[in-house]
Order: sequence, then structure tokens, then C-alpha cells
Amino acid sequence: MNLTTDYLGLQLPHPLIVGSGPLTDDIDTVKELVDSGAAALVLRSLYEEEITGEQMAGFFNSESYSDSFAEASSYAPDPELAFGPEEYLEHLRRVKNAAGIPVIASLNCMTPGSWMFHARLMEEAGADALELNIFHAASDPSMSCSEVEAQMIRIVREVKKELRIPIAVKLSPLFTAFAHFARQLDAAGADGLVLFNRSHRVDIDVLELEVLRAMELSTSSDLELRLKGTAILAGRVKASLAVTGGVHNAHDVVKATMVGAHVTQMVSALLRNGPRHLRKVRADLEQWMDENEWSSLDEMRGNMGFERVPDPAAYERENLRKMLR
Repeated sequence: MNLTTDYLGLQLPHPLIVGSGPLTDDIDTVKELVDSGAAALVLRSLYEEEITGEQMAGFFNSESYSDSFAEASSYAPDPELAFGPEEYLEHLRRVKNAAGIPVIASLNCMTPGSWMFHARLMEEAGADALELNIFHAASDPSMSCSEVEAQMIRIVREVKKELRIPIAVKLSPLFTAFAHFARQLDAAGADGLVLFNRSHRVDIDVLELEVLRAMELSTSSDLELRLKGTAILAGRVKASLAVTGGVHNAHDVVKATMVGAHVTQMVSALLRNGPRHLRKVRADLEQWMDENEWSSLDEMRGNMGFERVPDPAAYERENLRKMLR
């Protein structure tokens, strides 16, 4: 049974990657993830605000800024929990030394700026690749969608100039013409595309007049949007494709591979079930492939992608029409 895959030019024994999150914060947990068979690790993101904040003597987290409006503190990473820039680099070195598998650093950014030099420091600290989590709320009505996208493309181009290691771009699904934008990122040099960011849930406390924010663990039901986005891009971009958000079991991995994913990132499933869940998913994947006579993931990959559909837009509209009739 051949589960090998190529992601960002990295040859991996199987597609099960630990995604960006708290699991890689602790070295003992990192070792347990490696012992359980993780193919690669993505570290928790370092935010551009944390880099520029240190450069600007804590401007982002200063008391005057945080008190300037009611929600400000909820936007800033908790300084008690987050690694600072230097701590992040040291942690990256420790993880790389302990893991023995590819380690992917992560930067969460939204604007070009002086923080970009930190990408090179991550490379020097041992990162095998960099995941750029480009999040833009696009809440400024004076900024057009083309301007938002052009800014993101500029970030990718400038970071690519700084690095020799590959970069993957982690995206949100909220783009007017997602496939076109993805191809622009591909042309700008992105080595991989990660689909998709998960947004936090927002509610309102009507008595206290507070915004309530929470990040809930995903379920397999979250996979649907990722499957569609990957199916749209498979065979149409040179970049590797990763699915993240909603991957919990072997069937989820099979679905992601069939629409064109090269790897699947897991976080919530491992937080629920522990690092050893990786072993179960891999064993179940091998069993399913054997029972259904698939000899490799390469053989399976992309056979449900939109590349095989002559007119994807017409196909989508026809499915919608049939469901609503």
C-alpha cells in the first residue's frame, strides 16, 4: 500500500500532517505526535502584530490602544500565552531538533512590512517550509476586493524573494472569485495552498453589550467547503494542495485526496482523541484502500476534481437546480 505524497517538494510517507495549533507548543507532545506517525508538523502562527509590536515597543498591546474601544483586547494575542518573536525562533529550533520530521513554521499576516525579515530568521532556525496565513478582514469599505487581493499577492512575492524554502499560503474561503485569485497566488510563486482558515464564532451579550468570541473544535461537517475549494483548484494550479478543518477520520482523508489534496492537516481530531489517533486514521486508511482496491493515493488523487468537468459552472448550477426543484 503506497501512501507516499509530495507536499511543497517534501517527500512524505503519508498525508497526515499536524496542523497549526496548540499541539506543537509542548516538546513532549511533539515527541508523542512523531511517535504516533505524524508526517510533518505545522507550528502555531506567529502574528505580524507580535513582531511589529516588539519593534515598536509594544505599541500593538499598549494600554492606550487596548482601551481605545471596547473590543480591542480581543483582537490582540494574549501576551501570557503567545510566543514572542525570539521565543518563537528558539521553540522552532527545539521542535526541529526533537522531531526528526519536516517542521513548517507559520506566519499570520495581512500587510507587507518590516516583519517579513522574520521569515528568513525562521528559515535559518531550521524550518523546512513556511505557511503564510494571510488573513484580511476586508472590513474597510473604501478598499476594493482587487486592492485586498493585490496586497496579498505582494506579500507572497516579497516573502518568496526572501526565502529558499517553499511557502504555502493558507486562505479563507471568502473571495469573490476564489479560483482566479488562487491562480494569481500560484503565478506569484506560492508552492502550496492550504484550504481553508477557520473563523471564530461571534455572538453578542445583549445585557453586558459585549462581543463574545469563541473558537470551537471542528467536525467532519466542516469538510464540505474544503472539498469544494480543493476540487475547483485540482489540476488547475501547480501548487500543492492541503485540506485543513474537518479532517477527523480515514474517510475524510479519502474524500480530500479524491478532490485533489496532497496532504490533510489535523488539529481538532487530535485535541479530542490524542496524538495516537494518527495511528488509527492511518490504519483505517490502509484498510479502506485495500478493501476498495486502491494501490496508492496518487492513483486516487483528483479523480473527483472539477478538472474532469467540461463546464464546472454549469455543473454546479445544474446540481443546485435539481436540489431545489
